[in-house]
Amino acid sequence: MVRRGHDMKMHHGSENLSDGIRVEVKPFYLPEHSHPGCNQFLFAYQVLLRNEDVRPVRVLGRSWKVIDADGQCMEISGPGVVGRMPVLMPGEEFEYISHCPLQTRWGTMEGSFRFERDSGEEITVPVNRFCLTGMRSAV
Repeated sequence: MVRRGHDMKMHHGSENLSDGIRVEVKPFYLPEHSHPGCNQFLFAYQVLLRNEDVRPVRVLGRSWKVIDADGQCMEISGPGVVGRMPVLMPGEEFEYISHCPLQTRWGTMEGSFRFERDSGEEITVPVNRFCLTGMRSAV
């Protein structure tokens, strides 16, 4: 959803501001959808994309690198976010929640989001590594 003026507080996760675009990611564990005895742990992460620049940007895509506690790596990338390529006007933001299943109690995620200005210039905003851990409860 595109909104104006929302302030999401970061308790853990990742926050980065690059080229006037802020990306915040807040992960949380979903115990009600996990089955530890079967090594099935479901995590969700809330993403906030905010245009703090004076020019509009369009979300082109995202890339994620997920590493579980055993060192198994999975890379995910694709166009847009949750099936959309929203345009963010100055001061607007887009927020969504997605999921990440793991077979271990913890892991890490990192990645990037790609954006395009109306001039055609492409921008990549990195997402710093953050932890997925079943030790925290859902927010």
